[in-house]
Amino acid sequence: MRITVTEWAMEMLDRRSLRTGPLPSGEMSFSLAELPSPDFNRAMYATVGARVCWTDRFGWTHDDWVKWVDRPQLATWIALAAGTVAGYFELEAQPDGDTEIHLVGLVPAFIGRGFGGYLVEQCVRRAWQRDQLWAGGFGPTRRVHLRTSTLDHPNAKANYLRRGFEVAEEETFVKAVPDPRVAPWPLPGDPRLDRLVHDED
Repeated sequence: MRITVTEWAMEMLDRRSLRTGPLPSGEMSFSLAELPSPDFNRAMYATVGARVCWTDRFGWTHDDWVKWVDRPQLATWIALAAGTVAGYFELEAQPDGDTEIHLVGLVPAFIGRGFGGYLVEQCVRRAWQRDQLWAGGFGPTRRVHLRTSTLDHPNAKANYLRRGFEVAEEETFVKAVPDPRVAPWPLPGDPRLDRLVHDED
C-alpha cells in the first residue's frame, strides 16, 4: 500500500521556549524505565501506535528491539495515571547536544481526557534535563527535535507548536506502508485507508 504523507521536522533551540500544557484531568506521574525491556517498548509501540498508524517498526525482530532499548543514550519514560500505564515516550541523546523525541503518546483509554498537552510538556522537560535525570555522561541538551506527520494523531503537530516547537522542514512524499488488514496488531479506524495511492508499477 502506498499513501501520500506530509512530514514535519520540528525543533526547540532554547529550553525557555517550552510552554506549559494545561493540567490534566487527573494526577499523572512519570517514571524512568531503569531496566531496558524490549517487550515493554514493543507493547507500548503497539498499544499507542495502533490508533495513529505507527508502522515503521512492524518488521522488527526481538533482537532489533533489544538493540534499540539496551543503550545508555536511550531513555524510556512511563506515564502513570489512575493506577495504570497512561502513555510513554522515548528520548535519545545524540551527538552535539541533540536530543530526539522518537515517540510520545497516550494509550487509547486516556485519549481525549486532557492528558496530551501535559504529557508532551513533561516529555520535553525531561529532554532538556538530559545528563541530569538520564544519559549521564552524554553532556547537556542544546536542541530538542522530533518528527511528526499526517500519519500521527491529528492533534500532534498543533500540540507540539503550542508547547513551543517550530517547524524546521516540511516534506511531502509517497510512502509504502503495510496493509492494515495484515498488520500484527489491530489498527481500528485506520486513516491510511482514505489516502491510498495505487502503485502503477
